[in-house]
Amino acid sequence: MSTGVVWAVIVLVAVTTFGTKGIGPFATGSRELPAPAVRVVVLLGSALLAALVVTNALADGDRLRVGADTAGAAVAALLLWRKAHVLVVVVAAAATTAALRAAGLS
Repeated sequence: MSTGVVWAVIVLVAVTTFGTKGIGPFATGSRELPAPAVRVVVLLGSALLAALVVTNALADGDRLRVGADTAGAAVAALLLWRKAHVLVVVVAAAATTAALRAAGLS
């Protein structure tokens, strides 16, 4: 990809993001959202983050791939499930991924 195409995509994504963020307040005006809608909106950030992590940990282009980063994400998920401190989770996941990559697993 050329540099111009990359910057065009970045600008397009930025404009789209600003547009979608502005649509919500414009559409609702000064009205409050109904309680069911608020419950869904609150969960959207977590769902998006989970989707990005899973996609990054399991995908390699257009193929499914399990590797060192998948193991790191699994360690992080296990520690988060066990209610470990976030700093411990990040360090353990990074150490797991680094150790497996040092051992030759990509």
